[in-house]
Amino acid sequence: MHPPNAARRAQPPAVHHETSDVNIRAVFGFGLGLTIVAVVIGGAVWLLFQYFSAREAQPSFTEYPLAVEQPRLPPEPRLQTNPRQDLLDLRAREDQVLNSYSWVDKNTGVVRIPIDRAMQLIVERGLPTRQERP
Repeated sequence: MHPPNAARRAQPPAVHHETSDVNIRAVFGFGLGLTIVAVVIGGAVWLLFQYFSAREAQPSFTEYPLAVEQPRLPPEPRLQTNPRQDLLDLRAREDQVLNSYSWVDKNTGVVRIPIDRAMQLIVERGLPTRQERP
């Protein structure tokens, strides 16, 4: 048979919580205060955005009213808006210069001739050489 103290030891002790560890009232008070502060800050930010939106919607007057009627280009150099077309235009201008006759300086009689004709003249006449000095 078992001694009488053995029966008492086999039963688990009653489970209780500590009442002095956490102040539940302070935790809920802090959470409530934090929620109130968050709502107040959110409302202030919303009002600030409403103010900015209303201010932006108001018509603004330019400082120089005559400048509105005349659109101005930005100063040089400007960014290319269509680089492919710019390259095609450049090559067309270069081809026009290389393949046409035109005056370089009319007063001195300097003329530009097509590159193909200039190469033919070089082949026929040869390159100019320097005169030997005695």
